[in-house]
Amino acid sequence: MFIDTHCHLDAAEFRNTAGALVQEALAAGVSAIVLPSVERANFVGVQNICAQFTACAPAYGIHPMYTDHAAPADLDVLREYLLQHDPVAVGEIGLDFFVENFDREKQEFYFAAQLKLAREFELPVLLHIRKAHDTILKHLRRTPVVGGIAHAFNGSPQQAAEFIKLGFKLGFGGAMTYPRATRLRELAATLPLHSIVLETDAPDIPPEFLPRGQPNRPGLLPRIAETLAQLRDLPLHEIARITSENACAVLPALARQ
Repeated sequence: MFIDTHCHLDAAEFRNTAGALVQEALAAGVSAIVLPSVERANFVGVQNICAQFTACAPAYGIHPMYTDHAAPADLDVLREYLLQHDPVAVGEIGLDFFVENFDREKQEFYFAAQLKLAREFELPVLLHIRKAHDTILKHLRRTPVVGGIAHAFNGSPQQAAEFIKLGFKLGFGGAMTYPRATRLRELAATLPLHSIVLETDAPDIPPEFLPRGQPNRPGLLPRIAETLAQLRDLPLHEIARITSENACAVLPALARQ
């Protein structure tokens, strides 16, 4: 069985089809799906889906690209969700310096505050990182947490090693299915296998084999995993076993579901 460690089933693209998508994923061999939130407004949507489908597990957090309209009171609401709704992680949180003219100071304020909440509740974190690996690492050294996942990892081997030292797993998904993604495929092929988890980021990061314009889906995770199996020269069932064990190790609440 596979575990999708990052999937936005509440996204507008899915238009209330979460049930069908969960059933498709289960039939394909995906036993658990982690749903990160991105802002206060969708905490309840994530919570409702996870309450309805036992295969789904929630994470609550404020995404860096949503901090432009966040307010400090949102952190109080986040704290209540972490207290009351049994999340597997704090997320999706992090830093995104890819988009120009975005308020970095505000991003860092919310990231630092959410790391403190993760420490308080002894929860791992789900990290969004674009053009900010070293700054993220600086914050993690300043406010250590129990680990987590560097979602859609695309840093250097040296940065990967630093995340691993801090107790993190590295998320790989649809992006590695593209033959031209040579640097990313090299990482997937050579990083310690115990450091790798699988994800779709559905509806985003569609794999190479998906027709253009179609949203990614959690049920496609086993086909995405075939690329990792080929890159590692391992049977698909071994990739399923090892990456699922990795996911449960870094998100221990998954194993208790």
